[in-house]
Amino acid sequence: MKRPTAPSERRLRTVFLSDVHLGARHCHASELADFLGGLRCEQLYLVGDIVDLWWIARWRTCWGGAHARVIEALHALHRRGTAITYVPGNHDRPLRRLCGLALPGVQVRRRAVHVTADGRRLLVVHGDDYDNITQFGGLQERLGDWIYYRILGCNQWLNWSRRRLGLRYWSLSAFVKRQSGAAERYIARFVQAGLDDAARRRLDGIVCGHIHRAALLHRDGLVYANDGDWVESLTALVEEMDGRLCLLSHRGELLAELPPRTGHAAAAPRMLAA
Repeated sequence: MKRPTAPSERRLRTVFLSDVHLGARHCHASELADFLGGLRCEQLYLVGDIVDLWWIARWRTCWGGAHARVIEALHALHRRGTAITYVPGNHDRPLRRLCGLALPGVQVRRRAVHVTADGRRLLVVHGDDYDNITQFGGLQERLGDWIYYRILGCNQWLNWSRRRLGLRYWSLSAFVKRQSGAAERYIARFVQAGLDDAARRRLDGIVCGHIHRAALLHRDGLVYANDGDWVESLTALVEEMDGRLCLLSHRGELLAELPPRTGHAAAAPRMLAA
């Protein structure tokens, strides 16, 4: 596994984060706070499900010192000049009422088009718009959700034990999903739906979250970038100053990368109306 220069040691052009689920029991807020504390970037996209209003409305809110550190780290980024764009998802859906507004320190958008340094135009959207294409529905889906949350509980206990033993984070839930043919078919449908949406809009690719499966690939001439989550994979998508896209772990390890498109001069970050 390659390890690039840590995010705290260089300035990034753009960072994409999603599926943090602040307020929910399974959020890895401490790891995210550490990651954000070392960031230096010009543009930050929060690509949905940052605060888990769905969980908070139904269960007991889980909010501690690490969660407060995440909020403070976001404030610190804003104070240092980072432009922040919030694209609400399905777990923070009520915030979509604020779309189009420029709130103190953040712009709220239903979706956006990010222009990379090498000129690629990428649709930025949470991804729940594709649920009607990808999900099974009915009892099968409800049973799958119940099993998923039980696995997340086991994942927390397992990694608590691993930390006590000095071992690195490992996602049990991600491992289990990769063993499921149904889960893999669901993810394949989601990827294709996102790429089809980008193609219909005549864009160069898509950046999304929602399915808690980090990925960065080039298919049929289009970029598919899923920045992952902070419940299972603990990953972020970043853009270097030359337009290079990198998928990083919470420790800064390079998991995947797409080189910049050649023949384009680097430009300042731009966000277009979607």
